Amino acid sequence: METKVSVIIPVYNAERYLAECIESLMKQSLQECEFLFINDGSTDQSVSVIENYARQDRRIKLVRQDNQGVSAARNTGLRAASGEYVGFVDADDYIEPDMMAVLYKAAKQYASDVVISNFETEIEGHWVQTRFPFLTNRLLDREFVRREILPYFLRSDQLNSVWNKLYRNELIQDCGAAFPDKVALGEDGIFNMRVFCHASSAVYLDYCGYHYREVDGSATRDIIGKDYFQRALEVYLTDVPEMKAIPLGREEIRKLKAARLIHSVMSYVYLYFQAAQKVSFKARFAYVSRMIANPHVQEALAFYADEKAGKLGRYDRWLLEAIRGRSAISLYCITSYSKLRSAANK
Repeated sequence: METKVSVIIPVYNAERYLAECIESLMKQSLQECEFLFINDGSTDQSVSVIENYARQDRRIKLVRQDNQGVSAARNTGLRAASGEYVGFVDADDYIEPDMMAVLYKAAKQYASDVVISNFETEIEGHWVQTRFPFLTNRLLDREFVRREILPYFLRSDQLNSVWNKLYRNELIQDCGAAFPDKVALGEDGIFNMRVFCHASSAVYLDYCGYHYREVDGSATRDIIGKDYFQRALEVYLTDVPEMKAIPLGREEIRKLKAARLIHSVMSYVYLYFQAAQKVSFKARFAYVSRMIANPHVQEALAFYADEKAGKLGRYDRWLLEAIRGRSAISLYCITSYSKLRSAANK
């Protein structure tokens, strides 16, 4: 049976949610799939869970390697993938039974190199759906990819994820796209920029089949340990070669990157003060203080404020004024007020 879609699932100590993930894959209405579980040196019972399900479904394939990180695991999966298209799923997430069928049908209908879809994120017990400002359910040609999609990677983190997309395997192999190994920043975004720089077409579906679960070790629980702000800052300061394919001037690219950094800082302020309760308040306060005092943040803020003048809501304006004034105590008060209002409106 010809494999239509190869799904790559990197696994590292994912025992807690792994069964739900596997069962959602086994329920896929598209039968011509292979599920490549890349065990990245797990020390829990993840391998036993996969082996148990593999005895029930021949589409499940287990590949073992020493612990090398998620990028290396995904690259191992890419080398093993035999499908016409390639998709990705994280081991602690799950997908709808028709997801691969819906994305594959669109890929074939439009003869598209990449299919993009929406996804849901679990935030503090609520599911929030992420959509994109692209034309839906139609072929987006090479020019649209260059003028709209590639710049979006500079403007926002939202499109970076690989698990809400389907990629033509031949395109990945021909352009040599891979996840950068041992890179501490945006490896998904770099992979996507490499693919989209060579893509002739894309399709965006207003469909949501992916459910992203926030688990221990994610941004809201380990933001200081993983130093997400430093990663965002490195993205802001780094020019990847793929930027040359974006038909924008240097100043326009700088504005997009500034907007992305400020959006990240605004998100991290809330996470540090209102979500990362396992970290002492003193440590969180000190971190936010250093973050908003960073000269690159203040530089990006000037670009962002000029671009967004008159377009922001009251909460965002308050945040920006407090960041501009380098006032961590004001930011704490603003985010606390926002959280109280959100709780009152539930």
